[in-house]
Amino acid sequence: MTRIDKDTPIAVIGLGYVGLLLAVAFARYFKVTGFDTKQKRIEELNTG
Repeated sequence: MTRIDKDTPIAVIGLGYVGLLLAVAFARYFKVTGFDTKQKRIEELNTG
């Protein structure tokens, strides 16, 4: 089994209901990048 350390970057594709929560959970331990193609969703996330 491969060990993942805290320096391992993680990407979450799709920041809907599941993806956003997953990204937040991973971000407690890893550097996370979220990606989504829906412009409206991106604007919502950028405005908080």
